[in-house]
Amino acid sequence: MSLIENFRNIFKIEDLKNRILYTVGILMVYRVGSYITLPGVDANQLIGSSGNAASSLLGLFDLFVGGAFSRAGVFALGIMPYITAAIIIQLMGAVVPYFQKLQREGEEGRRKITRLTRYGTVGITLVQGIGFAINLISTAPQAIVVNEFAFVITAMIVLTAGTVFVMWLGERISERGIGNGISLIIMIGIIAALPASFYNEVSTKANAILVIIEVAALILVIAAVVMLTQGTRKIPVQYAKRVVGRKVYGGTTQYLPLRVNAAGVMPIIFAQSIMFIPSTIGSFFPENETVQFLTQWSVDFTGLVYSIVFFIVCVFFTFFYTAIAINPKEMADTMKRQGGFIPGVRPGKQTVEFIDNILTKITLPGSLFLSFVAILPAIAVSLFGITPGFALFYGGTSLLIIVGVALDTLQQIESHLMMRHYDGFMKTGRIKGRRRA
Repeated sequence: MSLIENFRNIFKIEDLKNRILYTVGILMVYRVGSYITLPGVDANQLIGSSGNAASSLLGLFDLFVGGAFSRAGVFALGIMPYITAAIIIQLMGAVVPYFQKLQREGEEGRRKITRLTRYGTVGITLVQGIGFAINLISTAPQAIVVNEFAFVITAMIVLTAGTVFVMWLGERISERGIGNGISLIIMIGIIAALPASFYNEVSTKANAILVIIEVAALILVIAAVVMLTQGTRKIPVQYAKRVVGRKVYGGTTQYLPLRVNAAGVMPIIFAQSIMFIPSTIGSFFPENETVQFLTQWSVDFTGLVYSIVFFIVCVFFTFFYTAIAINPKEMADTMKRQGGFIPGVRPGKQTVEFIDNILTKITLPGSLFLSFVAILPAIAVSLFGITPGFALFYGGTSLLIIVGVALDTLQQIESHLMMRHYDGFMKTGRIKGRRRA
């Protein structure tokens, strides 16, 4: 069946069609909102401002929010405060008994954690809103047409309301759309900047061969990221035979798949949110030389210090999020209850240690490769002279988010198609989670 026919099948399924159209509608609302300027700002005066250059960290932040930051839009902070709040809650879950208890309470605990994350989002956005307003006043004072104090208060309130609204849009996509609402919002903001970035890259190159080489290299990087995202280590699991009534169950060998990058795109999002903290602190004290000296390294994402710190933080969050997402003890207990065992390994503690050892071995190279891809934009700018805007798509957070979210979304659509006995997009593909009819 052709690819066109597979797309037609999507619209034959009423529920899937409605979910996709609903998701597209929500994303259009988000994109329109990114063009609405804050009260008290002259949008024309913002044009040409050097405060959000593509080579700066603020330019990278602007990429994640679809250009709303440079336009001083009501969605200028986007969904990043929510991501930061989620990081804080998960970190506290590793050390604070109250949050550990909530994580073990199942659905009720998840609802409480979600509520606390929302409260944290509001608090973080209020603080970042003040920093955003002060930074805008210092970098583009000509654009502020009202009293500065009144602008700071107004911006803080409007930006908080904008972030809460974006958070609500993401939750609607997750509940009534095709899922991955928060990630889709980030991805659509990134993709929105791709056409202009590619045009700027082409216009700066006198030789078309260089552009072809760059595009070919980009395709290779994308292929490597897809391999990383989809790579798994399969552990054989033998199930003993069980007689239930007149039927015999078990007696077969299945596989326990452990992904090389079990944490997905979340470590990169978490790490990037952490990297925003020093520059946010620096924006509060633009005249303080000590603070500026200590936080200056965090402003330029192409700098050596920033790349080293970003690499280390990415490795840490890969291990951290993998430890949260995968519980070897729970896997071993489930396997034991179902009568399964790993050949040559005793059930119980030895199975837990075996799974944990395998997970550590595959996570280490996965985290190193993931972190290397995360700093590729800095390498592309510094060593190969690629324009900063296009280099952000050359690897790093942008590419990892696009690939990761695209694969997850494709998996969601595939599951709907296969559940209704339609072929997916690729008959011989290896999309995780796909089941043959």
